[in-house]
Amino acid sequence: MPSSSPSSPPSLSSFTGPRSSLRVWLVLAAAALLTACASPITTRVTSFNQWPADAAGSTFSYITPMDTTRQLEQATYEGYVQAELEKRGLQRAPAGQAGRLQVDVTTSSRSDEKTWLQPVYQDNMVFIPPYRDAAGRFYGGGWVPDPFGPRYIGDRQMSMTIYTSSLRLRLLDTKDTPPGKPPRTVFESRAMYEGGTSELPLVVPYLVRAVFDDFPGQNGQVRIVKFDSETGALIKK
Repeated sequence: MPSSSPSSPPSLSSFTGPRSSLRVWLVLAAAALLTACASPITTRVTSFNQWPADAAGSTFSYITPMDTTRQLEQATYEGYVQAELEKRGLQRAPAGQAGRLQVDVTTSSRSDEKTWLQPVYQDNMVFIPPYRDAAGRFYGGGWVPDPFGPRYIGDRQMSMTIYTSSLRLRLLDTKDTPPGKPPRTVFESRAMYEGGTSELPLVVPYLVRAVFDDFPGQNGQVRIVKFDSETGALIKK
């Protein structure tokens, strides 16, 4: 009389394939999540300009903002802009004097709630009943992972707060401006960052650098400027 074999039946081992594939998928998903956590700081910049050919060496001064409740914060942001302007051959006008170029720096931030539906999957187990093969060997049944993998059971609503930080920079040229007329705008740029931080002071330095990347740039160009999130270095295209 044939005796029962202690070894596992080949048919049961076939159910381990999908489970192994699922484990591989989970490992890859975790790796992708870690990569996303180290994603670069991405800004979107739109610029327009009619940059004067004789602007090199010109002086500049700042337009006093309407909101005077953030004077120290505003002065810090203007300092970032000043450093970039000086790199490009412009110089700050002496205290109390108006420069040829008038600089207008405006910052803002807002938050929006983003919602979406995320599919939900559930791991199922299926029961394999006991059976006897053609040689008469008996195999006990048992619960094994569903060979078809996780089953879709519905959706759940997810939400996330997205913070948008923006910088608007305008340079106005007072040269040859008729009396009583406003100076003409020779450079205007807006830089925006969307992400998970509401700390505007942490984002503005990157927005300023993004605005001055390839300054004054092509008129009407929309650019994506990225920075390394760990070192802060500009990521070259």
